[in-house]
Amino acid sequence: MVHYFSLFLVLLFVILLLIMLSRWMKVAYPILLVIGGLVIGFVPGMPVVNIPPDMIFTIFLPPLLYEAAWFTSWKELWRWRRVISSFAFLIVILTALAVAFVSTAFIPGFTLALGFLLGGIVSPPDAVSASAILKQVKVPKRMSSVLEGESLLNDAAGLIVFRFALIAVTTGSFVFQTAILSFITVIVGGTFIGLAIAFVFFWLHRKLPTDVNTDIILTLIAPYVMYIVAEELNLSGVLSVVSGGLFLSYRRHLILSQSSRLSANNVWSALSFVLNGLVFMLIGLELPMIVKDLGKSGIWSAIGYGVLITVTLVITRIICSLGASVFTVFISRYIQTADSRPGWRLPLVASWAGMRGVVSLAAALSIPVYASNGVVFPQRNLILFITFIVIFLTLVVQGLTLPTLIRLVKLEDPDNFPPAHEQDRKIRETIAAESLEWLRNHHGEKIESNAPLKNLQARWEYEYMLPENISEQLEYKTIYLELIERQRGWLLKMNRDIHLDEDIIREHLNLLDVEEEKLRLRFSEHQPR
Repeated sequence: MVHYFSLFLVLLFVILLLIMLSRWMKVAYPILLVIGGLVIGFVPGMPVVNIPPDMIFTIFLPPLLYEAAWFTSWKELWRWRRVISSFAFLIVILTALAVAFVSTAFIPGFTLALGFLLGGIVSPPDAVSASAILKQVKVPKRMSSVLEGESLLNDAAGLIVFRFALIAVTTGSFVFQTAILSFITVIVGGTFIGLAIAFVFFWLHRKLPTDVNTDIILTLIAPYVMYIVAEELNLSGVLSVVSGGLFLSYRRHLILSQSSRLSANNVWSALSFVLNGLVFMLIGLELPMIVKDLGKSGIWSAIGYGVLITVTLVITRIICSLGASVFTVFISRYIQTADSRPGWRLPLVASWAGMRGVVSLAAALSIPVYASNGVVFPQRNLILFITFIVIFLTLVVQGLTLPTLIRLVKLEDPDNFPPAHEQDRKIRETIAAESLEWLRNHHGEKIESNAPLKNLQARWEYEYMLPENISEQLEYKTIYLELIERQRGWLLKMNRDIHLDEDIIREHLNLLDVEEEKLRLRFSEHQPR
């Protein structure tokens, strides 16, 4: 146990180094994680870690899906619901079909069920990877919104295909009519269970005397409860987590205090980093054993199969994306759509942004070593190896070339939103104007006799009349930041007094951190990198 814990700490340290290196190189961190996972597995002396396959989904998927749901914009999800639905379900299913037929035709020993299994694993793109890469370039808001919304639902679609294909492989039987009925039951039932459990947690947050720590712990427990209960009832644990996560995220301001929201965001961001990195490291630790079982002659064939499946995925997604654009133009004659003329540039870039990532890895790792009849699961190592090749090629090749493609096609924003700094100024001015009006209308008579209220009014007057002169703003920012730093020094000096409670000092230090963060955000230039 101590040995595995030490290994866990080493892997965490490697993940942190890779993430910091990616920031220094200005490369999306999933690219370096997949390369690091490849390298670490072949480091001499590295142990082979065997996590029970049925535990992979339970450990990794619930928090990753919940985190994605928690940070999804409901407004954008509803605005682009038709596009997201087609990408998330129709394109994923068509991609799984394409992979199934290609793998059956070209990979010896692959049955149609195994092909669908592989298709279910590699069909859903990874929005974490795409989002990390898109941060390096300027893209239309609608594109990032579609990819973000797609990520929530395509995982569910792909993993449901994976689930039924796994049953077909392990049992050797597949009845189409029964599968369709089960498919609908799994989707509807999983969604209902997720919403029901989310309502219970909503009630707990509202009724119990929670604080920041208990709020965060409840958010950590919720996705696991949603997933495990749904899976125990033979329903979709993935859709349970997604639907429940969306329900609670939409109501976060009703159930969490501002302190809980700030802390929860930090906890979930860190947890997502760690889990994404650990999955890449785990497949890296298993790679030497996988390669050994493939044999010297089989490794080159396996690489070829991985390249073939990757090309199939890329071509299928491009065809489906451009086809969806053509269909949108056609259907816009009869119904109202969010964009009646999507063109070819945005669909092409969105299709190229379909990198595969951590969910595909987790799905591949979850394949059991033995089928239900006790026989070794057919082609397990080959499926694992192909999955890694697909993820490696899509992240490295598509990930590194995506910024170049965006520049080559001269992608323009059809929404013509004002620049971010103008939106920021408008929001601040509106809030300041409303705040001043409310203060004067409701507490005007108290302001002159109440010094703190007068200072509050002056603060919002400053917000409303923030000078356009850039040099004045920068001077204000510089002096204020220097003052905050000196205040930190004064607090730390005061902390030497044994008669002062250090917890209170820390509270004031935290307030300074929040104030500095607000100041830096207020004066950030919001210019694209």
